[in-house]
Amino acid sequence: MKTILSNQTVDISEIVDITLNGCTVNVKELSLLGKKKKRLWVDKWWGNRKELATVRTICSRGVRLGFRYKMRSVYAHFPISIVIQKNGSLAEIRNFLGEKYIRRVGMRPGVACSVSQAQKDELILEGNDIELVSNSAALIQQATTVKNKDIWKFLDGIYVSEKGTVQQTDE
Repeated sequence: MKTILSNQTVDISEIVDITLNGCTVNVKELSLLGKKKKRLWVDKWWGNRKELATVRTICSRGVRLGFRYKMRSVYAHFPISIVIQKNGSLAEIRNFLGEKYIRRVGMRPGVACSVSQAQKDELILEGNDIELVSNSAALIQQATTVKNKDIWKFLDGIYVSEKGTVQQTDE
């Protein structure tokens, strides 16, 4: 079933700049804008369930908080080492199941990858777009799937351990 019209309004804060060019909306977070009361109308005509969920996500999340995925490496015998290259846009996975093959996973544009200093064997992915952050996490997890072995016995890999926002909300 399709809904004819779904619309919501978003109050834009002072630190966010929006430019409209036809059907394209560019959103930038800036800290030097004047204090203006801005409002953005988000309309979706003839949308199905998933498209209406996108409208609600755009209106509720925004670009101020950012998204953070934390991933942990799990291994039984051979320790998996993760090296970050190219300013956080490429992750190299070494010594997976004792293999000499180096797995290189490129991050999606707008996603920054870093190794946690507080927790051992933890990888942190951060970005403004939840689809790009989750897709980068999925690429890392798929790069470390065990092939031609019993997946119930060989549980080695890198898995998502926590999902959240970069900045904590005040709610």
